Amino acid sequence: MTLTQLEYVVAIANNGSFGAAAEKCFVTQPTLSMQIQKLEEELGMRLFDRSRKPVVATDTGKAIIEQARRTLSESKKIREIANDSQEKIEGELRIGVIPTVAPYLLPLFLVEFVKKYPQLRVSISENNTEQIVNKLKEGSLDAGILATPLEESQIRERPLYYEAFVAYLHVGHHLAKHTTVKTEMLHGEDIWLLDEGHCLRTQILNLCQHTTRAMPNLNYQTGSVETLKRIVEITGGLTILPELAIKEYGPIQLDSVRYFRSPEPVREISLITHRNMVKEKALKLLEEAIREVVPERMRAKKDRKRVKI
Repeated sequence: MTLTQLEYVVAIANNGSFGAAAEKCFVTQPTLSMQIQKLEEELGMRLFDRSRKPVVATDTGKAIIEQARRTLSESKKIREIANDSQEKIEGELRIGVIPTVAPYLLPLFLVEFVKKYPQLRVSISENNTEQIVNKLKEGSLDAGILATPLEESQIRERPLYYEAFVAYLHVGHHLAKHTTVKTEMLHGEDIWLLDEGHCLRTQILNLCQHTTRAMPNLNYQTGSVETLKRIVEITGGLTILPELAIKEYGPIQLDSVRYFRSPEPVREISLITHRNMVKEKALKLLEEAIREVVPERMRAKKDRKRVKI
């Protein structure tokens, strides 16, 4: 039994096919299949049911796959510990970011961060919260940037900043006459929301006791905050945006933005990792890079009256 064989096993479990797993591992499918066959012969059992599409693990195979994930994770820690002790910033850092954070936060620091540490390979993917947590547990991500708290026993959370929500109104909306708004004003208002699966949608629903669509006969599902903003501009109603989304707005767009009166609703954005994660030095540098670029007032938890959503 080798670590390479275990890597192939996990790759098949993650991708659902021998072909996709071989591509991810940069080997030919016959090579991967031969190694899996050797491992199955050594163990005296089948790990995968090849008759099903996608390929699924057998009952015993599932337990072996989970152990393989843990074994691979532990084996990687040896080099990571060595790198940390020598203060080397190299290897790979795989980060998942939720879509309501990625387009506003990443441009602020990512290019400079990658330039500063050329030996560190940084891979970014946009995923929802559930996907990021699952990938951290299975070992296909090293860290995530998302809204917390999660209340996951296996996940470690490092708060990065506290981001206020703002209302974005159509120019003709009756709330536009107010310089600031209260959450009570939104009850029964026409609010455009992200589709299911986005934590920002849940946070807005928690903020507003009742919502209705600006156009009841139109059901538009989107995962893009920018799309919601354009819909508001064209069709009416309002939407709720994270504060970093308006950082680059000009005077005309800012005319449609209304901050909430104190206590203002905020979300906590954190860097999360699995509790067994070892790449401490790279993660610390990532955390510092993010803190440096977010507005100072977002870094402190108690500098304003806030209510966390």
